[in-house]
Amino acid sequence: MNTTHERRIRSFVRREGRLTSGQQKNLDLLWPRYGLSMPDAPIDWAREFGREAPRTLEIGFGAGEVLADLATRYPDEDFIGIEVYLTGVGRLLGAVDDAAASNVRVFNLDAVEVLATAFANASLDNVLLYFPDPWPKKRHHKRRIVQPGFANEIARVLKPGGLWRLATDWANYAEHMREVLDAHASFENVGDREGFVSEPPRTGTRFEARGLRKGHAVFDMAYRRLP
Repeated sequence: MNTTHERRIRSFVRREGRLTSGQQKNLDLLWPRYGLSMPDAPIDWAREFGREAPRTLEIGFGAGEVLADLATRYPDEDFIGIEVYLTGVGRLLGAVDDAAASNVRVFNLDAVEVLATAFANASLDNVLLYFPDPWPKKRHHKRRIVQPGFANEIARVLKPGGLWRLATDWANYAEHMREVLDAHASFENVGDREGFVSEPPRTGTRFEARGLRKGHAVFDMAYRRLP
């Protein structure tokens, strides 16, 4: 029997930093309240949150600045985050608990696997992908998460009219994102500045600040899911 199989190229490498005592405490105490495991079937999000509300997913939320800010500012909406690094999960859990936000759920898993399993078709109003790993070396470009197949999956889970917002501080990755998504039949570029967004509706992140310190420009994009 042939047991060989194609190995999926991952867009991340496990390089977990050391958890602080506060982050570990947040994980121990708050994960039961906010954390989710991989389900066997798509999650009924209205049941999970106890209501029907606009729903936003952030993929790779890093330290959680954007997600915590949105959950605090928009208590009538629900937010889901996916992040593979426990340090970022620990930070986010502390922030949402400090804000007494009950409208957040978190996965500590591979986003590609979570998307395929946990989300039904047209189950999200917005998807956010801010400052994903740029994999700047040309030989590593195949690891970038924004690829046609990934775009197909985002198109599947977004409602018609829903928005996919992206940002990067690497000009070459911005060009790559534009190349993939401008050509995708399910998306319409709704940028207001030559295909980019001049005033993105998000708070800054530590990854963005690091890029700015290095002299990088920041590129925000937005794509609407077509019917």
